[in-house]
Amino acid sequence: MTDYKDLGTPVLDDHLHLDPDHGRGLAAVEDFRRLGGTHLLVVNKPSWHLGVEVETGAEFDAVFERTVTIVKRANQLLPGRAWPVLGVHPGLVSRLVDERGYSPTDAADLMCAGLDRAAGYVAEGRAVALKSGRPHYDVADTVWEASNRVLRHALSLGAREDCAVQLHTEASEDLTEIAGWAEERGLDPSRVVKHYAGERLDGPTPSVMARKEWLHAHAERGDRFLIETDFIDDPDRPGAVMGPRTVPRRTRWLLEDGHDEAVRNAHVETPRAVYGVDTVATLDG
Repeated sequence: MTDYKDLGTPVLDDHLHLDPDHGRGLAAVEDFRRLGGTHLLVVNKPSWHLGVEVETGAEFDAVFERTVTIVKRANQLLPGRAWPVLGVHPGLVSRLVDERGYSPTDAADLMCAGLDRAAGYVAEGRAVALKSGRPHYDVADTVWEASNRVLRHALSLGAREDCAVQLHTEASEDLTEIAGWAEERGLDPSRVVKHYAGERLDGPTPSVMARKEWLHAHAERGDRFLIETDFIDDPDRPGAVMGPRTVPRRTRWLLEDGHDEAVRNAHVETPRAVYGVDTVATLDG
């Protein structure tokens, strides 16, 4: 077991999922902690993955409550803290349109209603950020337009609640258009976070997948970034994405490679600037 004090830094995984009913749940949190992990941003799983087929905005609450509950339990295990990130997965639009017969407009209306409910959790202090985005795969123009309407609504809510917005989008090195949409709505573009970011990104703050070559590129440039695994906690896909021990391991690797400033950037300064959280003050010791 590696105590975070051995690393000399907080260690934050910026985006992962926890499923207490069907996945590893708190066992994954224990793995993260054993390697030196201290803080987590836990994103709710897609509603349909939890067996919730929403028809109204209020029905998203069942998804959000499960995430809030497991975060409370994770907080009892971590030397730091976990925070919920709540919202509507952009892939829901395809499920609604292709499988349930919704028009793109009606699908967008329902997804915006879900985001309204998520923003209520932020307003109450029960979540730290929102999640939205647009499909990362090809869709009809009408679905793309509807998805962008949902995304822009999320940015408006982020501005209203003064909170960050995590985005699930297509792979891209240039999302300056979305950053511009945020700025138009009064949300600092640096508080828009591109989940599953790669080696380079213009526009939002990148939440970089914990691959060595990508982390090295950001560390060398000295730009603002976060680190994530996108651990999906799905027993049917055990090798998908990255495991919960990856961020602590990559943090040790960065330190051994002399990137102390990049580690502080990713685990202390950027979380403070983007989410308004203090990963130092929230450590037990």
